[in-house]
Amino acid sequence: MRRLLSSLTLRGRAFLAAGLTAVVCALGFGQPALIRVGVLVLALPLLASLVVSRRKHDPTVSRTVWPRLLRAGETARIDLTIASDRKRSDGALLVEDTLPYALGGRARFVLQGLGGAWERTVSYPVRSDIRGRYVVGPVVARLADPFGLVERRRSIGGTAQLTVTPRVVPLPSIPLAGGWQGAGEHRPQAFASGSAEDVSVREYRRGDDLRRVHWRSSARVGELMVRREEQPWEAHATVLLDNRRLAHRGHGPASSLEAAVVAAASVTIHLEQHGYAVQLCTADGIAGVDGIGRGALGSERALECLAVLDMSHRSTLDVTWSGEQARGGVVVAVLGGFLADDNSALRRIRHDAGTALALVLDVDQWSPSREGLGGNAAAPVTALAWRATGLGPRDHLDRAWRELGRAPVRGGARS
Repeated sequence: MRRLLSSLTLRGRAFLAAGLTAVVCALGFGQPALIRVGVLVLALPLLASLVVSRRKHDPTVSRTVWPRLLRAGETARIDLTIASDRKRSDGALLVEDTLPYALGGRARFVLQGLGGAWERTVSYPVRSDIRGRYVVGPVVARLADPFGLVERRRSIGGTAQLTVTPRVVPLPSIPLAGGWQGAGEHRPQAFASGSAEDVSVREYRRGDDLRRVHWRSSARVGELMVRREEQPWEAHATVLLDNRRLAHRGHGPASSLEAAVVAAASVTIHLEQHGYAVQLCTADGIAGVDGIGRGALGSERALECLAVLDMSHRSTLDVTWSGEQARGGVVVAVLGGFLADDNSALRRIRHDAGTALALVLDVDQWSPSREGLGGNAAAPVTALAWRATGLGPRDHLDRAWRELGRAPVRGGARS
């Protein structure tokens, strides 16, 4: 009885109440004809429930999300393939895919003419302006009787993930010096002078150019040794995103953290397009797709990391650099509010970096109580010999980046 009542629609409950009322009134007033009408109205929901219960639907569902990784504001397509190999007809089937609120409204479809074995493919678009990782599914199939008195639901199929990465702003080219490091034997000046310091050599092979013979190593080993081929130099850059809770203001999509994430994503894509091997760091360390990892990130992996980035409870920027990857390279920091303990960390980062640039968010402008109050947010960072510029909620990121390229280095020397 409980299952029956739970499957009744509003119309079915109204029929049930009307039938009971008619029977009670007929018994009270002694009207046999009204009893027959009440029994008929009361029996309709019960018969509909029996009919729907015999229609056992067990279709299979496969879901394809294309693309699985998209930027905020773009549209993805979800393809649902629903099939059944039953011999009997299923009639009409109403299916609804479960979607998070951020991906839009409901995705409902009515599948009709389902006789015998059948297969249907339906598609629908989804779009989100908010970064994150969303779960799509499962599919909810609904069966109803022709009168709309009974409706039963059943979840079928699994789920799929859709990752929405931050919005990326195209940035203009600015002069960047430094960041070039060699892989392997990256000291041609030492080879030219015949120095034996830290060179990579191998045994002489027939056909090797005699000009590549490293005579000092040959004399020490007792056989001819030649220098390996020089490896191409690579440009390395590190993007540091300050995601500390204490350094940001506001909540949700309108917070300063979201502006910082957009800036970090844009800078990462810009640097990689200009030939840099980019490493993304946060206040918690070197960022990876599934937490903290090591090594250079491709743009896709960096955007995936930024898509699920949350605020950190750390109070300092004392991040751990990955050795030679950061030293001597280009460092672009996207900073929130300047805290008293940031001096030492920023000095150390500046000392290790070849070129240090900073986009400093004027986080007070994201605070409703202090909206409109201005100041030079980049001044404390500029005093530490960084090339820095401020960024407010109404400022254009591309203009701030161009201004950063023209910003001179002030403050004391690197120490």
